[in-house]
Amino acid sequence: MIRWTEVRILVPQGWQELVAERVCAGPCTSAAFGRSSLAAEAVPEGFEMVRAFLPDRSDTPEVRAAIEDDLAQLAALTEAPELDGLRIEWRELPPEDYANSWKKSWKPFRVGRLLLLPPWKDWTPRADEVRLTIQPGGAFGSGRHATTRTCLRALSQRIAGGERVLDAGSGSGVLSVAAALLGAESCLGFDVDANAAFIADELAQDNGVASRCEFRGGDFGVLGPDDSSYDVVLANIYSDIIQAHAADLSERLAASGWFMFSGCPDRHAPETRAAIEAAGLRITEERPRGRWYTFIGRKADAGS
Repeated sequence: MIRWTEVRILVPQGWQELVAERVCAGPCTSAAFGRSSLAAEAVPEGFEMVRAFLPDRSDTPEVRAAIEDDLAQLAALTEAPELDGLRIEWRELPPEDYANSWKKSWKPFRVGRLLLLPPWKDWTPRADEVRLTIQPGGAFGSGRHATTRTCLRALSQRIAGGERVLDAGSGSGVLSVAAALLGAESCLGFDVDANAAFIADELAQDNGVASRCEFRGGDFGVLGPDDSSYDVVLANIYSDIIQAHAADLSERLAASGWFMFSGCPDRHAPETRAAIEAAGLRITEERPRGRWYTFIGRKADAGS
């Protein structure tokens, strides 16, 4: 049996999913996070323990340095001082299938009308719920991050059925797939990550909505002239991208449509709000959750 090294990272609450995604983008096979760990050790209040699993054949000084460098880049990219100097521990583990054993404790959870659960869980949704099957622990989100949960809740409240949805920075595709499951007619997502479209396509197939979801690799340049007049425009991405492309997002929104932009740290809310309004959009609702902001609204000249 393969031997494993456990990579343990103490992370401030609210950042655990981004850190897990970053670590899993490299040689680690999977990651989990929470207030418990494989070792019986208390986690300080306000923190979560991210645990990733590295096969011993990949546990080299160069790989360890690369993981540390990736986390430093994440801190620089997010401009989050709380991510500077994250404490990383490396622990050799006895033989066991640690890459999968964490699945035993992974619990389904509800967000609005959505029930999110992994494929290995047998769980019957209530009559008013929509089941969303996800693959947690990989290089993309599990739906637990604060911004993702806020967006999922808003979608479950606002999708009426028949909408055309544009999802900028679609990542794992969880928002597009959720929108399709809730009744959207079609969803187009795009992301600059080279693996995102493949992962998102798999998620759509797993949930039976592949015929209504399309995912492309690239930035706004992958959108053509026919990719316009969307009823819903979503962007759960870094706030600087929202600021830089607010006009592009506004241009793709139908006159009667609505938008939802998330992923904005509270310290960047003022300039993000200003950029959204300067693009001819009107914010009708703000949903703060922890240190994150989500903006919802319509075209400035649209009715209420």
